[in-house]
Amino acid sequence: MNTIQKLESYWKKPFIYWPLLIAFAAATPLTFAPYYHFWLMPILFGALIRLIERRPRYAVRSAYFFGLIGYTAQFYWVHTALHDVSGLPNLYAVPFTFLLPAFLALYPAAAFWLWEKFTLPRWLHIGVVLPILWTLTEFARERLLTGFGWGALGYSQIADNSPLAGFAPIGGIHLVTLATAFCGAWLVLFINNGGHTKLRLTALVVLAVILSAGFSARNMQFTRPDNTRATIGLAQGNIEQTLKWSDDQFAPTIERYYEQVAYTHADIVILPETAIPVIRQALPPGLINQFADQAKRNGSALAIGIAQYTENETGYLNSVINLADYDPDNPKFPSYSKNHLVPFGEYKPLPSLIQPLYNIMDMPLADFQRGGSNQPIFQMANQKVAFNICYEDGFGDELIAAAKQSTLLANASNMAWYGKSNAMFQHLQQSQARTLELGRYMVRATNTGATAIINPKGHVISLAPPNTAIVLEGEIEGYTGETPYMRLGGSWPLVILLSILSLILYTAGKRRHIP
Repeated sequence: MNTIQKLESYWKKPFIYWPLLIAFAAATPLTFAPYYHFWLMPILFGALIRLIERRPRYAVRSAYFFGLIGYTAQFYWVHTALHDVSGLPNLYAVPFTFLLPAFLALYPAAAFWLWEKFTLPRWLHIGVVLPILWTLTEFARERLLTGFGWGALGYSQIADNSPLAGFAPIGGIHLVTLATAFCGAWLVLFINNGGHTKLRLTALVVLAVILSAGFSARNMQFTRPDNTRATIGLAQGNIEQTLKWSDDQFAPTIERYYEQVAYTHADIVILPETAIPVIRQALPPGLINQFADQAKRNGSALAIGIAQYTENETGYLNSVINLADYDPDNPKFPSYSKNHLVPFGEYKPLPSLIQPLYNIMDMPLADFQRGGSNQPIFQMANQKVAFNICYEDGFGDELIAAAKQSTLLANASNMAWYGKSNAMFQHLQQSQARTLELGRYMVRATNTGATAIINPKGHVISLAPPNTAIVLEGEIEGYTGETPYMRLGGSWPLVILLSILSLILYTAGKRRHIP
C-alpha cells in the first residue's frame, strides 16, 4: 500500500471525511478571479470524486454539502448586497445569503444522483459519465429559473495561462467545464487505478490529449482584425450604492461624470450602468444636451447608462443610450435595454410574497421591464458596438446574435451592490470568457470595478484600480468573423450530443447487467 492509499484509507472515517469535504469546497474560490489558481480546480474536483468513492452511500448528500459550502464561499457577497447596502436586518439577510447556495447545491447533488444510476466499469463511470452529467447539470443551472451560471467549473479555467481556456471559442464555457471535469476525473484514474498499468497509461494519454488540444486551440485565431482602431474612455464614477439614489447626491454625481466626459478625448466614451441616477424622462431639461455637446467638442462618441420609461410609460427599463449622433430635436434616443434581468434584484418573481422584504430594504428600481431581443447595435466612431448590461454578461449564448453584427463588445455594470468583495472580479472573469467565445474585444465600464479592456484572447490588457474615480483609457481593434462556438449557435449542440451519449451509456450499462 503506497502513501496515497494509506492516507485515503483514513478518509472514510467521519471525523476526517467531513472536514476534508468542507476544506476542499471552501478552497474553490481560489480557483476563480481574482486569484486565478486554475490548476487547483481539477485537483479539487478529483478530490471530491475520490472522497465520494470512499463513502459511496453518501454520494448525493456529499455532493450537496460540497456545493453548499463551495457556493457560500464563492458568493458570500450576497450578504453585502442584502445587509450592508440594502439595509436588510441580519435576521433576514443571513438566511437569505444561504438560500442561493442551498438552491445551487441541488445541481451537483443531481449530477451524483444520476451518476449512481449508471452501471459501468469504473473507468467509464468516473472518466466519462461523471464529467458529462456534471456539465449537463451546470448547463441546467445556467438556464432554469432565469439561470445562474456563476461558479461553473469552466470559469475557473478562464485565466491567462490555462490551456483549457482554448476550448471556449470551440464550444463555449460548457465545453471548458466538460474539459475541466474530464481532467479531474482522469486525474483520479491516474493516481488510483488499482495497480493497472494500462489504465494509468490511458489516463496519462487522456490528460495529455485534453491539455494539448486546449493549448493548440488557444493559439488559433478564429476571428480577425478589420483594420480599424479606436481609443476608448471608460468612466468609473465610484459612487457608493448607499448614496447613489439619494437626492442630495444627484448634483455631485452629475458633476463627476460630466468632468470625466470632459476629461477624455477618446473616440468612444462609455459611462456605467445607471450612471445617471434619475429616470431619463425626469431629468432637468437640457442636461443630456450638455453631456452630448461636451462629448462632441472632444470628438467622442458617448454612451450613458441610465434608466428610462417604456414607450407607454407603464414601466421602466435599464438602458444604455447612444449620444453619438444626438439630435436635440428628436426625443428618441438609440438605446439598448437590459433583457436578462436579475431575479429578486431587478424584477420580483413572487411580488405578493416578497414585497414585505422590499419595504424594509433600500432597493430602488427593483422591478424593471425586459428590453426584448434583437435590439440594435450602436454605431460609435468607427466601431459597431454590441452592448450588454451587467448580469447579461454571464450568458454567452444570448450574446451571439449581436456579436455577429458587431466589431466590439461593451458591458456597462454597477457592482457597487457588492462593496469591495470579489464579485466584481468574478464578473470580470465572465467577460474574459465572452471575449474568448465571441472573438472580439470587450470593454467594461463599471461604477466601482472591475473597469477593464479585454482582448479577444481573454487577456485583461488594462484594468482600472477598483473603488477609485477614474477614466480608464486604452486602444482597441475592431474584429470580424465568427468562432466555431458562434457558428454552432451556442451551447445546445454540445448539450444535445452529451445527452445522447449519456443515454447510450446508460442503456449499455443496463444491458451489461441483464442476466
